[in-house]
Amino acid sequence: MEHLDYYSERKYCGHCEKYVPYLMSVERSFCAECGAEVRLFSDTDWRQFNEAMQARKPKGGRPRKDKSKRESA
Repeated sequence: MEHLDYYSERKYCGHCEKYVPYLMSVERSFCAECGAEVRLFSDTDWRQFNEAMQARKPKGGRPRKDKSKRESA
């Protein structure tokens, strides 16, 4: 998503069921068409976003300790 300016930005309105221009307050954003609260993504787009982010995460974790190389005290 490429936004050239504030006036072209859109968020998802569950009431209108589409991406709409919005009015932003300090804590929430509201649909400029119907006044309902808006979200950044629709449910479908949110799932796709999360799946894409999970695929980009590195797999695994900390390597296991090699017990054969233990030093004795």
